[in-house]
Amino acid sequence: MISAGDFRNGVTFEQDGQVLQIVEFQHVKPGKGSAFVRTKIRNVITGAVVERTYNPTDKFPTAFVDRKDMQYLYDDGDLQVFMDMETYDQISINARALSDSFKFVKENEICKVLSYKGKVFGIEAPNFVVLKVTQTDPGFKGNTATNTLKPAVLETGAEIRVPLFIDEGEDIRIDTRTGEYMERA
Repeated sequence: MISAGDFRNGVTFEQDGQVLQIVEFQHVKPGKGSAFVRTKIRNVITGAVVERTYNPTDKFPTAFVDRKDMQYLYDDGDLQVFMDMETYDQISINARALSDSFKFVKENEICKVLSYKGKVFGIEAPNFVVLKVTQTDPGFKGNTATNTLKPAVLETGAEIRVPLFIDEGEDIRIDTRTGEYMERA
């Protein structure tokens, strides 16, 4: 059991037959009245995000989400195929179950497959990936010291904004959680 006063980002719990994950939380102690916990929670099965407040003494059963390392093999239309590295079993996951950060994952990359009671509901991409820039406008001499960004298309097809000094064919490191350029690789 977990109490609402112990909520932290990423904690999963069950409420009313649903599995919920804390996206954001804030302990609020108003000048008048009792304290409460303001949360933004996501239903891990449907992906719906709602805001809700709880009394800090409310208790909920903890939901244990299995996180298993699997290798991304290939795209099969609406399905993405992953392989268990231990048993070599392959599973197909619907593209709708994948997070926005999955657009930065290339073939043969190791991801965490999230499941609850055997039902797969999502994928966690690695926090940082190195990808090649396949298309971007050329940089010009003197454009290296500014904070100006330009669009670039990566080898996975994802589009991000990069500094002006990045050229086509360069490898760059990307934070998949924010989708931002980090550095040259």
